[in-house]
Amino acid sequence: MANLLQTLKEDWSLSATVAGFLAVLISYSGPLIIFFQAAQQAHVSTAIMISWIWGISIGAAIAGIYLSIKFKVPVITAWSAPGTALLVTLFPHVSLNEAVAAYLTTAVVIFIIGITGYFDKLLKWIPQDVAAGMMAGILFQFGLGLFKATDSMPLIVFGMLLVFLIAKRFTPRYAMLWVLVSGIALSLIMGKMNPVTVDFSLAIPQFIMPEWTLNSTLNLAVPLILVSLIGQFLPGMAIMRLSGYNTPAKPIIAVTSIASFAVACVGGITIVLASITAALCMGKDAHELKDKRYIAGIANGIFYILGGLFAGSIVMLFSLLPKELVAALAGLALLGAIATNISVAMKNEAQREAALITFLATASGMHFLGLSSVFWGICIGVLAHLILNKRHTSS
Repeated sequence: MANLLQTLKEDWSLSATVAGFLAVLISYSGPLIIFFQAAQQAHVSTAIMISWIWGISIGAAIAGIYLSIKFKVPVITAWSAPGTALLVTLFPHVSLNEAVAAYLTTAVVIFIIGITGYFDKLLKWIPQDVAAGMMAGILFQFGLGLFKATDSMPLIVFGMLLVFLIAKRFTPRYAMLWVLVSGIALSLIMGKMNPVTVDFSLAIPQFIMPEWTLNSTLNLAVPLILVSLIGQFLPGMAIMRLSGYNTPAKPIIAVTSIASFAVACVGGITIVLASITAALCMGKDAHELKDKRYIAGIANGIFYILGGLFAGSIVMLFSLLPKELVAALAGLALLGAIATNISVAMKNEAQREAALITFLATASGMHFLGLSSVFWGICIGVLAHLILNKRHTSS
């Protein structure tokens, strides 16, 4: 322990600490917005919402700090943003107890996939085009929500959009921070902020009893497994490789799955590898020396712990925001993810039809036989891929 503390002291840097802080701040100002939309759909209490944030923050913190220290690599973990987006489409058709059961199921399945080394093999079974079409379909409604919010607050939403475009042009890394600040400023000026009670007490996690049902397993657990593996772990590992880190996927998936299982019953959704914010901590901005950037992963975890402990304050701050502002923030935060998935889905001309069918089925919101559009989207998409792939192979 003494040697570890001495090493950390020698390697610690302000730049890595700032990188870790920015990664957390961007997560709280972007993907966390989707959590609030899910909470509104589920009609959960403030206490449960605080518990959710405590769970995802502490789970991501412990996994990230442990892995960063063990491998001397900036392992940036977070909660599954696509999975959270999936919740918005399912609540209130799936209860909170069913959702927790699906989290536990997801954690166990991903853990088994991780320790057995089947991660790479599983990804080959799900065509990339179809997976991207499913992801684009899940996220599509958030993009629409951005413009639907103009019906009631056009000046605020259009103002945020303008700030987003300007920030993407000049300071793309901090675009969402500028959007958040501008949205709050406009809401204050126009008197649209919601009245809330100020409370800075420590967060208290709430135990939620899991309830396993076939409905939640098929509609939430199965898609959550897919979006976590394909939408988070795959790009997360790709960013690590591109940054020059060859850490094996097996221990990362195993540790994050254990963290996911540990925080599931307080409402914490699946803990995964970050992809968007990971780039902040793996480049030269974090540290000139690649071997000392792991400090950013540790700092990231420490700031997550602070966020979890004071989750009530975070809920209070976001409760101030009008729902239209939250919708606009979510839409703008996910524009990049929507564009990336549509681009990947449409890239392969031979499978473009299968990917498009997957996208449309997923985005439709259909509930055939009581099963969600996400479930049907992936099933119909895989079927279309198999049929069309056979057609193109034989022609």
